Amino acid sequence: MRLNPRIKDRGRQRTPAGQGTGAWLGMLEQGAHLLQDNAPMQGFNAYVVGFHCAKGEPGFQMEAHHYCRVVNDDLLQCVLFDGNTKDANLIGIEYIVSERLFDTMPDAEKTYWHPHNYELLSGQLVAPGLPEAAEKALFKLLLNSYGKTWHTWHTSNHGGRPGMDLPYGDPKLMWSFNRDGECDEDLQQDRDTAMELDTEAKRADRQTFVEHANPQHGVNEMRDDFPDSTPIPGVVDIEDAGEAG
Repeated sequence: MRLNPRIKDRGRQRTPAGQGTGAWLGMLEQGAHLLQDNAPMQGFNAYVVGFHCAKGEPGFQMEAHHYCRVVNDDLLQCVLFDGNTKDANLIGIEYIVSERLFDTMPDAEKTYWHPHNYELLSGQLVAPGLPEAAEKALFKLLLNSYGKTWHTWHTSNHGGRPGMDLPYGDPKLMWSFNRDGECDEDLQQDRDTAMELDTEAKRADRQTFVEHANPQHGVNEMRDDFPDSTPIPGVVDIEDAGEAG
């Protein structure tokens, strides 16, 4: 039974290949409980769910459940799953840095990091189960931040692309959505319905963030891949801001 009933179950997107578990698993779990600890995993207690697409592949989209540890005010590290139940598949990792740390990076490195302001201001990124005040405090920390995300396993069947039953192939560098109309509507609606989330209400509630949102690198990175998309207030590419100035 889930400890927080406000968080709705979201099962994994794909059943992995392989046979069922044997008696060895029970022995392993018992021994691990008695003799080992999970110190590196302690502190991964910030849970958010959003959407990613592969950089340069607009049709390669999927839901991602992030379990994050706040290292400090400038750095978070997250493990990514395709659901929030105990059988969810591990699908990747994401590192999140503040604007301050991002600005110290070489230009070549910056091309790996996607901006976060649209995810926050659109309401797409949600922290299920958190009280509103706590969620807003977390996302205020993430405003103007950047993420470097690698997916190692594409389990989703979304978009007519068959989900994989094992993590085949190379990791994919993932990107953020940065305009309305980029994330497939049915992908978002499926998550919202299953988890009883209200993206539009989140979006309305976060408009107080707009005045604190800075122009970011990478907002225009996939603009041409989504020709019918439209910008929203507070999400501006840093090059466009320079031209406006």
